[in-house]
Amino acid sequence: MKHLKTQGSFIALLPFFVFIFTFLGAGILLHDFYALPSPIAVTFGIIVAFLLFKESIEAKVDTLIKGCGNNQIITMCLIYLLSGAFAVVTQAMGAVDAVVNLGISTIDTEYFPLGIFLIASFLSTATGTSVGSIVALGPIAISLADKSGASMPLIAGSLLGGSMLGDNLSIISDTTIAATQSLGCEMRDKFKVNLFIALPASIITILLLFYLGFNSEISPVAIQKESYELITIVPYILVIGLAVSGLNVFVTLLIGILVAGIIGFAQHDFTVLSFMQKNYEGFLSMTDIFLLSILTGGLAALVEKAGGIDYVLQKIKSKIKSKKSAQMGIGTLVSVTNLAIANNTVSIVITGAIAKEISDEYELSPKKTAAILDIFCCIVQGILPYGAQVLLILNFAKGRLDVIDLIANAWYVYILLIFTLIAIYSKTWNKRIDKFLKV
Repeated sequence: MKHLKTQGSFIALLPFFVFIFTFLGAGILLHDFYALPSPIAVTFGIIVAFLLFKESIEAKVDTLIKGCGNNQIITMCLIYLLSGAFAVVTQAMGAVDAVVNLGISTIDTEYFPLGIFLIASFLSTATGTSVGSIVALGPIAISLADKSGASMPLIAGSLLGGSMLGDNLSIISDTTIAATQSLGCEMRDKFKVNLFIALPASIITILLLFYLGFNSEISPVAIQKESYELITIVPYILVIGLAVSGLNVFVTLLIGILVAGIIGFAQHDFTVLSFMQKNYEGFLSMTDIFLLSILTGGLAALVEKAGGIDYVLQKIKSKIKSKKSAQMGIGTLVSVTNLAIANNTVSIVITGAIAKEISDEYELSPKKTAAILDIFCCIVQGILPYGAQVLLILNFAKGRLDVIDLIANAWYVYILLIFTLIAIYSKTWNKRIDKFLKV
């Protein structure tokens, strides 16, 4: 563990609060938590740090640059770029449409909620984004509910739960990248821990939705079947398989991009030039999170040097009595942060350094800590009335769906919380995780 060099200082946290409340305040005032770009909000925090802290300008600039250029921060940012390129290239060659059309064409009417859950789970796991999954499936899910007479809250809740499942598990998700890089563990290892918790939760959700579908009384509805090419799904399956096998994430994503490009060339979806342009478009799609990660790294370095991180650690440690309470402390910290700023990735970026300190202090497994950090964030984001995922689904429903009904039917999120708590507090479950991981 890194030894504490400074006395904890609450005042040193002020720049962080400026960042969080600027982001939160703008979201409340503008009724849109994504209206103010997060890199601008964090810049306000950096300015306050420069005005507040007593070191020379040169010393503060040096600390800021070192924080921005931290090895883990830069690694995280490079993975973001490749993930963005993979997502845009695969979408351009029809992979997203193929997944959606394949799923919809094979679903029986009574099992629409189950089908939507499964499609959303795969799509968000493959693309690394819950928002992207909801954007692709939202209009279809709402339309299916209207035409079939199936429960709109249940279908919408299934879409929300499936999207959060994939976002949490995906090795190219922003949250996974942030959590693993913050804790210094391999994505493959975090995925295995995550899967051990999420798999039973997803199986129970599937059984529940199957039961509800089997006992439903809805009218059959004709679905317009769209054409699709199964080969376009290959890059998704390939990337998931290579990542789980332990291949370096940079190599995995590069292979995925190249395979998607080859398929796209063969199907005449793009030329060599447009393929390159799509890659760059993917880079640009990650601009916000790229800049946020770098600037937050710099802000965290300034706050840490002034004693802010030490202050938080001292307060949290005073409540920690065991490894279990240390894990809950990390989960609570990232959950509260996510409640404040309604962005799960940003919440992990902000709290990652503190989670790392606690994990080292109490000799927690980095891969378990990374999984817990990501899971708690996704649970909160999945039931947040002002989160992007919930707001998108409500927007597609156009007033026909109440936010309480939507959140109440996101069954997977609640079942995941139960299994996460079991994984933290159950000795038997922890032994099984350790055996599964061969720790």
